[in-house]
Amino acid sequence: NGDDSSSDESAQSPSAEGTTLASDLMKLCGETKARSKARRRTTTQMELLYASSDSAPDATTDFSSPMLSLAEIPDGGGVDMDLSGPSVRDYTALSPGFSSKMGSITVSGVEKRTPEPSPLSRRKTYDKAQAAADRAKVKEIKQGVINPVPSTKSSRSATLQCVHVAEGHSKAVLCVDCTDDLLFTGSKDRTCKVWNLVTGQEIMSLGGHPNNVVSVRYSSSLVFTVSTSYIKVWDIRDSAKCIRTLTSSGQVNLGDICASNTSRTVTIPSGENQINQIALNPNGMVLYAAAGNSVRVWDLRRFTSTGKLTGHLSPVMCLTVDRSGNNQDLVITGSKDHYIKLFDVSEGSVGIISPTHNFEPPHYDGIESLVVQGDIFFSGSRDNGIKKWDLDRKDLLQQVPNAHRDWVCALGIVPSFPALLSGCRGGVLKLWHTDSMGPLGELKGHESPINGIAANSSHLFTASDDRTVKIWRARGGLDSTLEGVDNADEVASN
Repeated sequence: NGDDSSSDESAQSPSAEGTTLASDLMKLCGETKARSKARRRTTTQMELLYASSDSAPDATTDFSSPMLSLAEIPDGGGVDMDLSGPSVRDYTALSPGFSSKMGSITVSGVEKRTPEPSPLSRRKTYDKAQAAADRAKVKEIKQGVINPVPSTKSSRSATLQCVHVAEGHSKAVLCVDCTDDLLFTGSKDRTCKVWNLVTGQEIMSLGGHPNNVVSVRYSSSLVFTVSTSYIKVWDIRDSAKCIRTLTSSGQVNLGDICASNTSRTVTIPSGENQINQIALNPNGMVLYAAAGNSVRVWDLRRFTSTGKLTGHLSPVMCLTVDRSGNNQDLVITGSKDHYIKLFDVSEGSVGIISPTHNFEPPHYDGIESLVVQGDIFFSGSRDNGIKKWDLDRKDLLQQVPNAHRDWVCALGIVPSFPALLSGCRGGVLKLWHTDSMGPLGELKGHESPINGIAANSSHLFTASDDRTVKIWRARGGLDSTLEGVDNADEVASN
């Protein structure tokens, strides 16, 4: 039986024959290894979206083919793919509406979203749009004009009547100063405008400030404007030329050192302080600048810093200057530390000067405004109150605890009348009798905060966030109101 055994060994079973046949076919196709068993394929996103479409791409994958990029491998990549047909990318290219219909869903199943802009880039975009809008507004208002306000029956009988409005600033007006012929306004638009009160026209615009113009004063052809830690000195006789730039630290620079930087500058240079307000003494020879917790003294005849007034524990927000009988400057300062201090500054005095008096009791919050009338002065505060002080006796005479419903930001003396005008952050103007501090009337002066009040021999000027300066005149009706208050005071005293 050896032959049978040998013939049996050489004979192959049917299963062996099948294996040999499969290996031969693999060799013919160029494959050397048996293919892995195919697993069930999951439905792709495209097939779900185009279930009835005959043009949906074949989503099978051939493992023996070159490795595809992740973007080209579909979710169910476990079976064969006909590489000769159009690829997924080709299909996307052939179907223009595909990407728009899909939104953020991609063919590969990986979600691709358009990155949202960062807060910084959004802010930059907004700032650019805002700047463009501001430039458009400036172009639209080429030159400021003082327009008359038509009177009505009610306004003619009112104690205070708005007779003109100065319009031309593109942002909030923060400060105001005036003479009988000229008006000076400083604004958040980084300019100071000079107006002719006779013709009602803007004469010039003083620009090149690093930031908001927060204080302005005028004396004998020189205009002083404050922005950040700088005081710019302008000679308006010489075509509005900046002749000096003073700093809060006491440095003097010839010409304009701020004009080179055209963009808004918020940061304060090292060693400097924000200047909040400036004031001139009555003869215009000395300038006082409130910067930080002190007040710097400037001799304008030589443009040199001669000293500092110290003693406050918080920034000095406002100040006013009067002249005493012995030719001394009486400098009254109001601070965020709630206190009002008095400094006697003799001519030629240098160095550190301490206060001669600290007015008691203090306000309950920071001092926002001060105004002097003869031997008395008034203070307005963030505590919504107004106080009346005696300069000679240096004590409190009267107080109105809740004069306004908001900060008392500005005070002014009504020309030719014994009346005080106060303006608050709510835009309300109120009149008070300077002797009795009794109320004489009130009105909504502006729809926005009132930032400053100035007065000449005939009119009052109020600067507001609404980008305007309103010009007011006290009417004859104030006489009868004052008489009524005086009679009431006499009856009360009797």
